[in-house]
Amino acid sequence: MDQAFLYIALGVYFAGMIFIGYRAYKKTSGHEGYMIAGRGLPPWIAALSAGASDMSGWLIMGLPGAIYVAGLIEGWIAVGLTLGAYLNWKLVAPRLRAYTQVSKNSITLPSYFENRLRDRSRLLRIVSSVIILVFFTLYVSSGMVAGGVFFESAFGSTYIIGMIIVTVVTLTYTLFGGFLGSSMTDVAQGLMMVIALIIVPVAAVIAVGGPAEATALIRELEPSHFDIFGGTGLTSATIIGVLSGLAWGLGYFGQPHIVVRFMAMRSPQDAKAARRIGISWQIVSLIGAVLAGLIGIAYVSKNNIDLGDPETIVLMMSQALLHPLIAGLVLAAVLAAIMSTFSSQLIVCSSALVEDVYRGLKKNPPSEKQLVLLGRLCVLGVALIAALLAISPNDTILGLVSFAWAGFGASFGPIILLSLFWRKLTNWGALAAMMVGSVTVFVWDALGKIEDGPVIFSLYGLLPAFILAMLTAVFVSLATFKHNQEIEEEFTETGTLVAVGQPNATGADDVKS
Repeated sequence: MDQAFLYIALGVYFAGMIFIGYRAYKKTSGHEGYMIAGRGLPPWIAALSAGASDMSGWLIMGLPGAIYVAGLIEGWIAVGLTLGAYLNWKLVAPRLRAYTQVSKNSITLPSYFENRLRDRSRLLRIVSSVIILVFFTLYVSSGMVAGGVFFESAFGSTYIIGMIIVTVVTLTYTLFGGFLGSSMTDVAQGLMMVIALIIVPVAAVIAVGGPAEATALIRELEPSHFDIFGGTGLTSATIIGVLSGLAWGLGYFGQPHIVVRFMAMRSPQDAKAARRIGISWQIVSLIGAVLAGLIGIAYVSKNNIDLGDPETIVLMMSQALLHPLIAGLVLAAVLAAIMSTFSSQLIVCSSALVEDVYRGLKKNPPSEKQLVLLGRLCVLGVALIAALLAISPNDTILGLVSFAWAGFGASFGPIILLSLFWRKLTNWGALAAMMVGSVTVFVWDALGKIEDGPVIFSLYGLLPAFILAMLTAVFVSLATFKHNQEIEEEFTETGTLVAVGQPNATGADDVKS
């Protein structure tokens, strides 16, 4: 009977996601509507959608698992992400929304780079699209891995069957609902995630005898887990660990599936309200995830549980502590975390292939109907490739996510910031920075896997790659800069639009749920 409740909850969740996708399908028309919802997202949808698509299965599986194993030293990731998200909403969101509108109504990052920097070679657009496809295929693969692990742990299913179920349901609402479908499902999924991360730690604390009992037991079992420096003081390894955690925040500036939400807002002025909603959601969710990982130590010990995979700690506690129907909804929230990011990434991959590669290179412009159809085919194609990679995963969920996060953060983060706030960035500076950032991430990751290698390579590769890419962009731009009056005028107009505001130039209606 208990298992029946779990299946009922999961069935209701799946049906709800497909229904929302269908509603979005009925509201979506044209290529711009499919890719960016006609720039009509209100602040609350933009905020919750950005948060849910950002956190993925990492929030409910990866982070609690890391805290369970290593303690609060892993919490520096949460600190770095919160700071990065705040700065991203504060600095990037309003200006990117304005600049993408001013610069030929760009609806993807690659098209924005090309239009903003007047790149006639098309290299910038193509290279950035290739980077998106490479890192997002790995990122999508991490979502499929999380889905497979979820079904193994929660239902005793096989990894492959779980992976297929998650992939098929996510594809169903993403294929037809497009960006709007992804964003609207993200809102529901984001609310489910934060509720789950409040309920499970509270239930676990009660189960072990209260906060004092839980704290005492954790201190007895893992005395260093409450030390934010891992119990070793400020050693070189600790400093590298702290810097690595904080460096995660730099990644926000270059994540295509997050910044596209900024581009889709109704106006630059909506960024302020969205920032408040989004950061509040993120802080509560991250605190819940950290507490779940810590309290899990006490719960597992007190009940003599053989956990196996630390990344399943929230799944295990929810099933053990809650009524089967509530547990099923918590498990659905775990799926929500996985699927929200998964769907967003598929849409960005599709836009890179259709808008930036196919449409950018084709001389005769295709019809809107052809573009939407091709967009859906590209979603399917990327998912199939990612599924092949996920069949035999060779890394943890956190490991897969961290690599893709670093790739985007280093490749796109510096040039997004410079393109928004520095007039002298050139197409050659941006191209060089993009390549340096992505290559550094691959090389640094490979060097970090060498046994007994230099300790510096245990530093999260995003930090050195971001710095090198930023310096490359500045030096190459200064060497290749030529005054362009159109660029100067757009830069000034963007500042005015952010400061003063004006009606949405695309004429899109607000999205109504």
